[in-house]
Order: sequence, then C-alpha cells, then structure tokens
Amino acid sequence: MHQHAPLIIDIAGTSLTKADRRRIKHPLTGGIILFARNWQDRDQLTALCRDIKKIRKDVLVCVDHEGGRVQRFKTDGFTHLPPMSVLGELWMRDALQATNAATACGYVLAAELRACGVDFSFTPVLDLDFGESSVIGNRAFHRDARVTSMLAKSLMHGLLRAGMANCGKHFPGHGFVTADSHTHIPVDTRSLKAILADDAAPYGWLNTSLSSVMPAHVIYPKVDQRPAGFSAKWLQEILRGTLDFQGAIFSDDLSMAGARQIDGRDVSYTDAGIAALQAGCDLVLLCNQSLGDGQEVDVLLAGMTEAQLKGRWQPDEASEARRQALLPTSPAPDWEHLMTHPTYMQALWLVP
Repeated sequence: MHQHAPLIIDIAGTSLTKADRRRIKHPLTGGIILFARNWQDRDQLTALCRDIKKIRKDVLVCVDHEGGRVQRFKTDGFTHLPPMSVLGELWMRDALQATNAATACGYVLAAELRACGVDFSFTPVLDLDFGESSVIGNRAFHRDARVTSMLAKSLMHGLLRAGMANCGKHFPGHGFVTADSHTHIPVDTRSLKAILADDAAPYGWLNTSLSSVMPAHVIYPKVDQRPAGFSAKWLQEILRGTLDFQGAIFSDDLSMAGARQIDGRDVSYTDAGIAALQAGCDLVLLCNQSLGDGQEVDVLLAGMTEAQLKGRWQPDEASEARRQALLPTSPAPDWEHLMTHPTYMQALWLVP
C-alpha cells in the first residue's frame, strides 16, 4: 500500500499519453478526475478507465456527475438526470415519492458510471438554496436543511446500492453567497451559530452515511480568515470534532481563484496543496492543468515530493485508509447487462 497518495489530477484527452501514464504511476497520485473533454462515447470511456486501472488498480477514477447542468457524460445512452431542485419540488408535493425518486436517481447515476469503469462521483450537493448563488442555483435540493438531508440521504442510498461512495459538498455551505468561487473568493459574514443551525446541519445529521466531504472555497470571517478548505478550525475542530465526521475530506480544485490566495497572498499550487493537507484535507484536487504540456501537474507532483522529503507535510495513514475506502468493493455489471437489470429498469422509470 502506498503510504499516502493525496493528489487527484486530470488528463488532457480521450486516451492516455505517455505523460499521463508517468503521472498515474507517481506514488503521490491517488486519483484521476474526468471531464467532458475526456468523453467521446461509452466504449472510449470504458477503455480509458481500464487503461488507468491497468497502471494502478488503486487509483480512484472520479467525475463531477450530479445531474442537471453538472453532468459530464450525456450522450450514448447516459440518462439525463434532473437538477436536484426537481426532487425538492417533488418533496413539496409528495415527500415519500421524492425520497424514492432520489434513490432511483442515485442508483442510475452510479450504475451507469460504474458500468463504464468510473469509481466515484462528487455528489450530492448539500448547499441550501437561498436563491442567491449563481454557481449553486438549481444544483441544491431545497432551502430547508432537513429536506436537503432527507433527499441527499435517499440519493446516497441509491449510490450505495450500485456500489458507489458519496461526497457531500460544499462544507459548511456555499448557497448563501453570490460570488462564484471559481473566479472570486466569496465571503459569508454570518456567525458560526447561524451556519451550524442551518447550512452545516446536514453534515451532522448525515455523519453516519457521508463517505467524503468537499469544503467550500468561501471565507467565513466570523469563524476564520482562511477559506474553509484551508482552515483547521473548520475541518478539524468543527467538521471532525463538533459534527463527528469520519470520512475523507477533499480540497476543492486548487486551480480555482479562491484556492490560490491564502492569508491574503498568492501562493503556488504546491503551497496550496500543503496548506490544505495541514488544515485537515486527506486529498487535494488539481483540475484542468494537464492541457498543453501539463507542466503545472508535474510541478505539483515534484513540489509535493520535495516538500515531503523536507518534512513540510507528513503522509497520513488514516488519510490513505479513507481514500482507499472510497474505491468500490463490489463488481459492477457491464453496460449490456445493466440495461436489462430489473433494479436498473425500475429505477429508470422512477427518475423524474
């Protein structure tokens, strides 16, 4: 077993290059995140995932696949899943039907991805719909934290039935701020008490079923000057301590504008990666940097290796165990078998 493979990186195209293979072999690489540019059709995706696993069986193949506008693979048979707000609206009409539909959505989402060799999706969104956030919007289930928790738990049950772990995001809540953390650092000036009573409540209620969490690139100045993903107070004291969360913590993408500034100064990817791990993240994402010669990915791999040798961060066995726990343990049917599988056919019929 690797001591600790904390980096989740991406690849540029629809098949692996020599550089991709070298990076996947790197002992600090723990996962590959796929995007729409890595998709041509199901056969190509399946072959790509198989090639990744041939190099290292324990690499976590992930994707952002939530439904609605955040769904990377949409053609060649993939079901168009609704935005999660549709399930929230259904809840208002018939709560039990909505939980059943949410489980069906989770099952279809996970079963289709796993049939192509993808291990894991960054879903569900636990942010509350305050009607303010352009980046969250209809990705959220509902304004009410209780409704959000029930629907998310149902969706996670569906993922689990297809053998997939889950990721609650964006802790402690991205729904209240209007700025988009891909380009700015949003600031949420509410008190810790207000956030824990509302936005962060699902993380406590779901702490027995959440396999992983992704923090928000948002600053909550009444709690800490650092964005949540770089804050030991948020990740260790509040998420692990107060809310008793046991699973893996991912940093959000280090290439986002919100991640490149810590304590008011611009930092390198390596410094940001180390800051995330020191704050309590188990895994660190760097997305969309493999394009061109992918130099930034190599700089991060080399920088993190050097920093480890110099003792700037310590590999953590518990972090590695949490990463490994996200890998599927059950075999998945291939696409042809899935299409006639009674559970899948039933779930498909229930997707709103």
